[in-house]
Amino acid sequence: MFSLPRTATAPFCPSEVNGSVRIDPNASFGQRLRRFAGPGLLVAVGYMDPGNWATDIEAGSRFGYQLLWVVMLSGIAAMLLQMLAARLGLVTGMDLAQASAARYGRAGRLLHWLSAEVSIIACDVAEVLGCALAFKLLFGVPLLWGVALTAFDTLIVLGLKGRGFRQLEAIVLGLIATITLCFLAQLALLDTHWPAVAAGLAPSLPAQGMDKAVVLALGIVGATIMPHNLYLHSSVVQTRRAEGGGAGALRQTLLLCRIDTIGSLLLAMLVNGAILVLAGSAFHAAGHTAVADIADAHELIRPLAGSLAALLFGVALLAAGQSATLTGTVAGQVIMDGFLKIRIPCYQRRLITRSLALLPAAAGIGWMGERAVGPLLVWSQVVLSLQLPLAMWPLLRMTGDKTLMGAHAAPRWVSVCGWGLFWLILAANCALLVG
Repeated sequence: MFSLPRTATAPFCPSEVNGSVRIDPNASFGQRLRRFAGPGLLVAVGYMDPGNWATDIEAGSRFGYQLLWVVMLSGIAAMLLQMLAARLGLVTGMDLAQASAARYGRAGRLLHWLSAEVSIIACDVAEVLGCALAFKLLFGVPLLWGVALTAFDTLIVLGLKGRGFRQLEAIVLGLIATITLCFLAQLALLDTHWPAVAAGLAPSLPAQGMDKAVVLALGIVGATIMPHNLYLHSSVVQTRRAEGGGAGALRQTLLLCRIDTIGSLLLAMLVNGAILVLAGSAFHAAGHTAVADIADAHELIRPLAGSLAALLFGVALLAAGQSATLTGTVAGQVIMDGFLKIRIPCYQRRLITRSLALLPAAAGIGWMGERAVGPLLVWSQVVLSLQLPLAMWPLLRMTGDKTLMGAHAAPRWVSVCGWGLFWLILAANCALLVG
């Protein structure tokens, strides 16, 4: 008889597979890098979820390429913060949730846990809506039925029970490759003015529609630098074990981690930029400056770039939604274990998160109809931006603490950049709330 697991299992519970990927210090640098590569991909795939699509598509359709610089700077900021999160995990042997729980009292621990859970649920709302839309666009499934179908992705979690961490990373790599190739093919079908794209990399704000531009910019930031990804990365890097030990092995591991993180997030940044450029080339250039819905984008791209582009659009959307499902489950286990010392079967963790995400998604569609999808996606990413400072605060304080990190504490210039980013995001969030 088929029996459900009663305990947390690999690969969705990282503590079950810590140190499972061994790196031989005598191997060539290329071989060591191949063995290490993977944690960055698990983080990067969350930067390609449907929430990113919604903010990038609306930004591109309304303002052309003018907000492309926000995508670029958000990607660079994400690299900085993710490398700090990975450094914390590798140096201390604790993930961000465990380190925060040890550092703060009961009230602080609960506050950070609740904030992290809200960010996971907000991200999962975007995944639910994205997958439901993909089912509709590809198979004609009504949107509410599509929302209900997303609950069955728990079967994927059950199917991977007890598997190795490298197998999970291989699946995520396949999904990332699918998304990337789909967007490259779509851009090849469009007539893009690349000098104008390059001009969009220079920081500027539109002369008109400033309020909307600020909301979309914050949405892009929230969709790119996801709070729960900081907890996730600090944990999954610990699946790597450099043989031989010692300070030299740790330095080598940190170097491999930097390459893995920068390479993976550079790919994610290029995909997000491609989404915005696609919207700018296909919609803004054609006078469609109010495309705030992914379904509208799918319908409009068909006459502009052909049926093949529309099909690739739907396939990439489905891959984006499913990929983030896997990493969201891992992040949920990390946060519950670190803050509350609770470890439950992975399918239960998935059902809890998905159930809490289904309610606002279904309620929004039931109340406002299918037009609710676009605003829900954008605002789910703004919620992530609002939660981000609470994850950044302990990360920046602990990685800059020489008592905790020793010789591997973050360099001064990194800390200055990190705190500058913290205050910038906090100020922008306050301006959004006041406005």
